[in-house]
Amino acid sequence: MTALRNDVILRMEHVTKLYGPNCAEASKMMSAGADKDTVYKKTGCTVALWDVGLEVFKGSIFVIIGLSGSGKSTAVRCFNRLTTPTSGKVLFEGRDIQSMSRRELLNLRREKIAMVFQSFGLMSHRDVLGNVTYGLEVKGLGREDRERLAKASISMVGLDGWEHQPCERLSGGMRQRVGIARALVSDPEVLLMDEPFSALDPLVRRDMQFELLQIQRKLKKTIVFITHDIDEAFKMGDRVCIMKDGKVVQIGTPEQLSTQPADEYVRNFVNSADKTKVVSVRNIMITPSSIVRLDNSVDYAIHEMRMNGLSSVFVIDHDLRLSGILSIREAIEARRQGQPIAQALCRNVQTATPDTLIADAISLAAEAPFPIAVVDEEGVLLGIVTKASILSSLM
Repeated sequence: MTALRNDVILRMEHVTKLYGPNCAEASKMMSAGADKDTVYKKTGCTVALWDVGLEVFKGSIFVIIGLSGSGKSTAVRCFNRLTTPTSGKVLFEGRDIQSMSRRELLNLRREKIAMVFQSFGLMSHRDVLGNVTYGLEVKGLGREDRERLAKASISMVGLDGWEHQPCERLSGGMRQRVGIARALVSDPEVLLMDEPFSALDPLVRRDMQFELLQIQRKLKKTIVFITHDIDEAFKMGDRVCIMKDGKVVQIGTPEQLSTQPADEYVRNFVNSADKTKVVSVRNIMITPSSIVRLDNSVDYAIHEMRMNGLSSVFVIDHDLRLSGILSIREAIEARRQGQPIAQALCRNVQTATPDTLIADAISLAAEAPFPIAVVDEEGVLLGIVTKASILSSLM
């Protein structure tokens, strides 16, 4: 667990969930290091979660990923107490949900934490508007106000003009849009999404992922997103939690999981992901074998290139900012004409920042005759990315 932060909105502390008989014996076996399959065979008790600890930061997308039986869906249902933990604490804004009264819990679900289900969960006898207004109707909001809010929510998910269509006539993607609109209409602080796009075909799924990211960017909602797809997890998540057999294996950013896997399980899990879309060039940039200053002589630049077997060299000013790149051909011509380095420079250099994704660097490298220069916000040269280093990152 990381140190307490003031922007933690959801937190689990040593959360365990057991189903079935002999829970005390099952707990002893798990504490002694037994695996959940052995525990079930000997006690008949199913270990859904074991000693789970995690934090979700306000305004972020926190993805929980794992195979079937990993505990990811049980974990997300603990956040709104659809599932009650056997032990441990689940806190919303610092308050233990377990200690809430029935009325307080009802208000939490109505006002603070909304849920979007994989199976859509729509009412077939109501149209789109009727489904989205339902929660506001239960809260006692007047018809005019609830329809105004619902129409704004429907518009946000791109269903303008579909308000009075029966839900049974909608495609899977449109039904899930209705589910998201229904969750958003009460302006909750947290959205719990349990594999919301897994039933959709790939093209619709991609569109829904993009739309959800756009909505989150606009509204800054906290989203806990469940998936079994590592590419989806890396695309959606600010931070990703990998679970196995009811336990948390590792939590980190997509880049951290790709470059610093905690163990072989995580390494194998993330191997199928497209790392170019989550790993930045800071992980593949190298120090140039030679750098020339703007006030150096052309002869010195030629000497450096010959000594290091280079056909070009990056040139920096006295503040280490990138000035351009000098090719051996232009350097020789500049010496012949008695020109300084500044007049022979190619200043149209492809640049990237340390946070540029490798996927973006690939397109830059395809168009660049020289290596990509990695610079900071002030233009200081930090390193370079060659086509060879990009190719190595793909292997």
